[in-house]
Amino acid sequence: MSGTQGGIDWWTLAVIVGLAGVTVLTRCFFFILDRPWGLPDWAHRALHYAPIAALAAVVLPEIVMTNGVFAHTLRDARIYAALVGCAYYFWRRGVLGTMVAGMAVYLPLHMGLGW
Repeated sequence: MSGTQGGIDWWTLAVIVGLAGVTVLTRCFFFILDRPWGLPDWAHRALHYAPIAALAAVVLPEIVMTNGVFAHTLRDARIYAALVGCAYYFWRRGVLGTMVAGMAVYLPLHMGLGW
């Protein structure tokens, strides 16, 4: 049996209610406590590295892989654009300039040379 009676799928309804309960509990956890709660110093320091770790986990595979396989050639515009973008960032520390410099290298190589 599928668990459906009268057009109601009870399993799906139970999953939705359960997920809503878990969401409310996890989002309200700090409001439910009766005393202030803080992170240990080591965890607070570790959170400073979370954004860069997440960015590296998303961007790095996009730069060095194509269709799930490592790039086997240096004729890849993404590699050179990333290198120029990194060099610009360490030189000027500007995010907008980093994107402009990377795209200024990527677009001619990708669209002009077909890399």
